[in-house]
Amino acid sequence: MSEITPSQTVGPFFAYGLTPKGRAKWDPNGTYSWKETVGDNLITPDATGQKIRIQGQVTDGDGAPINDCMLEIWQADSQGRYASPQDTRGRPNTQFKGFGRSATDKDGVYNFDTVKPGAVPGPGGKAQAPHIVVCIYSRGMLRQIYTRLYFADEAANASDPILALVPEDRRGTLIAHKAGEEKGVPLYRFDIRVQGGNETVFFEI
Repeated sequence: MSEITPSQTVGPFFAYGLTPKGRAKWDPNGTYSWKETVGDNLITPDATGQKIRIQGQVTDGDGAPINDCMLEIWQADSQGRYASPQDTRGRPNTQFKGFGRSATDKDGVYNFDTVKPGAVPGPGGKAQAPHIVVCIYSRGMLRQIYTRLYFADEAANASDPILALVPEDRRGTLIAHKAGEEKGVPLYRFDIRVQGGNETVFFEI
């Protein structure tokens, strides 16, 4: 009699799966590094628009940092165009894919270097405010969870059709705020709490 395969969590992660930077694999002839396929720097030579850095901390229900979490992001370019066959608008910055991946460090902190996205079409053709889709993988989760990052300095947030679905007192968990600059690049802070008080709003997809 066969048994049902038990459920597996989506974390923690084997380090090689994160295509980490600055690591090398040893072989009898010495060491060699491999090309990073997906990383936390999305900026390409042809990327246009405002370069930004996004940084935040991922914490659990007790407020403790999650140090073995992986985050993926998807976004449009600075003109609101996606690197997708479904987006048929002309896109001169073809190297910019709008997809990145970052692991949290021992303090639960992640970073992304990218460009600030433009507004994109939404339901019924209504424009959505500039935003980034964030996917979180972590230990103890049977499925990854999804949220959105909006920018506090965007007036378009007030009319965004997706943000309007979120209760007003919870929208703040989806807003990234400016936290200074790093080498002239604006830094946006976006902390994520996966459970507990002031839990980040997550979406079913």
